[in-house]
Amino acid sequence: MDWNDLRIFLAVARGGTLGAAARELGQTQPTMGRRIRVLEEALGQTLFQRTSEGFVLTDEGHDVFEHALRIESEALGIVRRANGQGDAVEGLLRVSSSDWFGAHVLTQAIARLREKHPGVVVELVTDARLLSLARREADLVFRIAPFDEPDIAQRKLLRVAYAAYAAVDGPAVPDAVITMDTAFGGMPDVAWLRERLPDAPLAFRSNSREAQARVCALGLGVAVLPVALGDVTPGLRRIDLGDEPPGRDVWMGYHRDLRHLPRLRAFVTEVDRLVGMP
Repeated sequence: MDWNDLRIFLAVARGGTLGAAARELGQTQPTMGRRIRVLEEALGQTLFQRTSEGFVLTDEGHDVFEHALRIESEALGIVRRANGQGDAVEGLLRVSSSDWFGAHVLTQAIARLREKHPGVVVELVTDARLLSLARREADLVFRIAPFDEPDIAQRKLLRVAYAAYAAVDGPAVPDAVITMDTAFGGMPDVAWLRERLPDAPLAFRSNSREAQARVCALGLGVAVLPVALGDVTPGLRRIDLGDEPPGRDVWMGYHRDLRHLPRLRAFVTEVDRLVGMP
């Protein structure tokens, strides 16, 4: 049995479609479909029910899925341990964060890292999804919630301050609001803004703080933004709505197998210096 076929099987099982699996693994949909058929023929079992909405695991597929997860865990453990050895500060480092934090905070640390260690290439993925450190979807992740995966080294990196903003050329307090999309409607700043402007209509909604800042500067309404983003976005000014919005913690995490990886340690050092950690 080919391990690559099991990787494809897991990607299809997780993504639910050949297209999602192809995007995850960087292959084509026909290749995904062909390798799934080869795996099913090798095992003599139908692993997926093909439906109009995608691929659904059969009972036999669920059994294979559990075994494949254990094989994947062992294989990735070997890779992590191998990558964590050696003294050279070079190679690819996959980092994930929100869009604004990556653009306005981490890029500064990346520039400092490259000055000292030009052999390191940082791949920054700005994604609202909670990427898996165990599956090497990222080597280092920055997010606003603690990690609950096993074997993750994590710590609270900093407290981010937020403020209310409006367009420089607009009214003192605009009559509409700009906020997070429905998937993030439970965030504290969303409730804070609605409590202070309960009758204001919704003007724009997005999971991207960068997009919120841009439309706010164009005069669409009031937005609550991280000050690291709002204070440097042209066309924005802070406004007073009676008190300050709630701040958020940023957590940093990586798999324990990578704790000795030189390029990861070097990048963490630059991030700590940037945010004022000892």
